[in-house]
Amino acid sequence: MQREQTTIMIETALVAAMAYVLSLVQFGGLWAQGGSISLVMIPIVILAFRRGWKAGITAGLLVGVLKAMLGGYVIHPIQFILDYPVGYAAIGLAGLFSLSKERKVLYAVLGISLAAFIRMLAHIVSGVVWFGSYAPEGMPVFQYSLWYNLSYLLPEVILNSIVIIILVSKRFTLLQPQQSR
Repeated sequence: MQREQTTIMIETALVAAMAYVLSLVQFGGLWAQGGSISLVMIPIVILAFRRGWKAGITAGLLVGVLKAMLGGYVIHPIQFILDYPVGYAAIGLAGLFSLSKERKVLYAVLGISLAAFIRMLAHIVSGVVWFGSYAPEGMPVFQYSLWYNLSYLLPEVILNSIVIIILVSKRFTLLQPQQSR
């Protein structure tokens, strides 16, 4: 039992480090108030499928704190919590979908989609409360925050889903729940 917990802790730390590095490799343009398209979700989602949602959330939380500490944009403590620890910890919720051989692709995409949706909700609330002043005149703040966050999260979900589908199809054992020996 102790050995398995230690293994999960080590795997979680390694995944958080890999996810942080992958978050630095960004695709597409830069958004004025933050956000980017990257492969940050891949290691966290793999861990969440392998070790469960608790390990996934822990890795995401670590990534969020690392991103905030090493170049995040923080204007308020609640905004910090929503955009970084909560936003990235939400990725670990993909682990709520246990992959089975029959529906592995469907569950993998559903897991990523749920995780991204919860992450987007956190970013939207942050955007409405703290970044609403950037909304074009006449545009409702909620609508601005929704479209702004969708503009990078939707492509990120599509990109990460494609990568996970390839991994599920070629290396399903990588995503299966593991037991320590």
